[in-house]
Amino acid sequence: MSKNLVIVESPGKIKTISKALGKDFHVMASQGHIRDIEGVGKNSMGIDFEHGYSPHYAIDPKKTRLIESLKSETEKADTIWLASDEDREGEAIAWHLSEVLELDKKDTKRIVFHEITPTAIKEAIQHPRGIDYNMVDAQQARRVIDRIVGFELSPVLWHKLIPGLSAGRVQSVAVRLIVEKEREVNGFNTIAQYRINADFVGTDINGEEFVLPTELSHRFATKEGALMFLEQCKNSRFTVKSVSSKPIKRSPAPPFTTSLLQQEAGRKLHFPVSKTMRLAQSLYEAGCITYMRTDSVNLSQLAINTAKTAIEKEYGERYHKARQYKTTAKGAQEAHEAIRPTYIEKVSEGSTEDEKKLYTLIRRRTLASQMADAEIEKTTIEVVIDNSPYIFNAVGEVVMFDGFMRAYVQSTDDEQDTQESRLPKIEEGISLNYKQINATESFNKTPSRYTEPSLVKKMEELGIGRPSTYSTIIDTIIARKYVQKGNIPGKKRDITILSLRGGKISEKQKSEAYGAEAQKLLPTDLGFMTNDFLVEDFPQILNYDFTAQSEKSFDEIAAGEENWVEVVDHFYKTFHPSIMAVSKGRIEGRYLGIDPRTGKQVMAKIGKMGPCIQIGTAKDADKPSFASLQKDQSIYTITLKEALALFNTPYPYNVGEYEGKEMVVADGRFGPYIKHDNLFYSVPAGFDPAHLTTDDAIAIIERKRQSQMPLKEFGEIKVMNGRFGPYIKYKDENYKIPRGTDIDSLSEEQCQAIIADPEASSKRKSTSKRKTTRTASTKKTTKTARK
Repeated sequence: MSKNLVIVESPGKIKTISKALGKDFHVMASQGHIRDIEGVGKNSMGIDFEHGYSPHYAIDPKKTRLIESLKSETEKADTIWLASDEDREGEAIAWHLSEVLELDKKDTKRIVFHEITPTAIKEAIQHPRGIDYNMVDAQQARRVIDRIVGFELSPVLWHKLIPGLSAGRVQSVAVRLIVEKEREVNGFNTIAQYRINADFVGTDINGEEFVLPTELSHRFATKEGALMFLEQCKNSRFTVKSVSSKPIKRSPAPPFTTSLLQQEAGRKLHFPVSKTMRLAQSLYEAGCITYMRTDSVNLSQLAINTAKTAIEKEYGERYHKARQYKTTAKGAQEAHEAIRPTYIEKVSEGSTEDEKKLYTLIRRRTLASQMADAEIEKTTIEVVIDNSPYIFNAVGEVVMFDGFMRAYVQSTDDEQDTQESRLPKIEEGISLNYKQINATESFNKTPSRYTEPSLVKKMEELGIGRPSTYSTIIDTIIARKYVQKGNIPGKKRDITILSLRGGKISEKQKSEAYGAEAQKLLPTDLGFMTNDFLVEDFPQILNYDFTAQSEKSFDEIAAGEENWVEVVDHFYKTFHPSIMAVSKGRIEGRYLGIDPRTGKQVMAKIGKMGPCIQIGTAKDADKPSFASLQKDQSIYTITLKEALALFNTPYPYNVGEYEGKEMVVADGRFGPYIKHDNLFYSVPAGFDPAHLTTDDAIAIIERKRQSQMPLKEFGEIKVMNGRFGPYIKYKDENYKIPRGTDIDSLSEEQCQAIIADPEASSKRKSTSKRKTTRTASTKKTTKTARK
């Protein structure tokens, strides 16, 4: 029996921590939160508004056996060490464990460590503390406010738009950013200008001929202005006015915070934010890197010293320069050190290729932060034109000493060509001859849509959310179909190029591609409509500054400067009246006009199955007609003519016979379908419903049949493949098969055991309504939140 019980969050940490602490310590994992806010009786929200917004907490039914096991071990141990993560969620988990397990304060110690190494873990054991209730209150305030928003705002969306929608305090603001960026892009006014480039020839100080590429300091608004300038250049003299060279230095970027890691992994490795955080979590739990949720750019003295050793060994003494950075991000809080390798001398770590890539990124960034400045020689040459106010400029940069750039160069959202350019050594006052002068039509650049990295950067700049939540925010708005990730195909346009060469001006047309974008966050029609409604009816809640101020309030609660109940009360008394003031009636969509054939109104709207066109209303004698929009169409931009064209389809049409029965393709309220033998088969994505072949239709029918065929059959017992995985169907009832079960070897006896044992499976009625079966212990709730 161990005298010490250590409770961590994740099972992934158990092995490493157990090894560090030895046999006198037994390590178990809570597997995240063990309880959460749950409704009780008529109070489905689970928040007591009359008693300080006190949440009603209930144990997660899936954690019942785990809690019993933890309870049993706490009774055997002399000391319980709560070692959940050092952020607010981790602090709340420690508090919930203390409450649910009814731990005695004198026998309970709270420990935190920034890295899972023997030294850090033993150091934490030597310096325990109590639970930080200020951090618990900050987490609780966020949780309560988010629950209020979700429970009060989501039903409004159901009544105003379509059933099933949900809204979140920070997620809705993130959608607003993406919607506004899309409108900025679509409303951008492209302006043409003429950019002048010239190649001059001459002789340098060594008597060798050179070609000097330059650009004019002025751009012409019209083709006529550019032509006039080229005409003037025909007989002009060109003289080198000045040659200046100066050394400049570039310093390295700081080591990674959570948001910086998310941005750089997105730019350099093309990882989604959620993947970056998942890989970082795995590296942290394996003891490869320090804690990956941090706003700090500080490094410990140990890290600075070990980085020095690694840099001098790998690059030489000249490359080292000790540095300490100061955190400047809005609301930076919680962890005490930047993300870095725990053992920086290890060049490669990680169990998968992607983990190794992320570790290498973190290691190189850490090393670069402790390296010398890059030394660059920047040369500027100015060429003047007689009888003209304009000047041609040539700029060149040569890296004289690469410094930190040897290890790492930070990326940007808009990467530029940074190739080294060395200019010829020439003297002031010498004359030059032009080899060629081009006036190229160019256009101002359309603003870029958000990628995951650039959205993270923007949210951090505005103080919206926290870096540890960005992954969840992005995943949520995509899962709720307010936003989708996609590519914007490029377009082509003709540009005019005027060239002066040999005293003659020529003109030619050239085709160029523009506007292509990859992996962008794009608002859907549902995202547009939901955002527009929320911004109009809840302007304060969707306000960026208001959302940032909420985050600041949470920080102040964590610092002990604000009372969490007062913060929630202020929010609720601002938010709830706006809920009550929302007008009744559904938002029907966008009116397009009248159908000349039927005389009925035509509306572009969002339906249960997505964007569609509706001809007629429910009040008409005939039922309304519906047509789904094509992939590249939007209810916000579609015209009446385009909408009516959607109804001019070949539906219904016969696509052939199968098994002696006709297959007829038709279009219904929920989209195109195939009717065969009095059964209906929806046409899935990937098929062109207006031009199905016989083989297409047969494939669709067989695919549906296969999904409905039993994987196994034992008389009345059938093992089916469902939407959420295999399940057992028996006498019109469905039984969930425990996760991890090998379906291939599943026997009739095992199926009977699952059917007979309600604890082994979540039993569901065939009507899809769950029958919740709880034991007395799962019904038991713990103490309400500390007031």
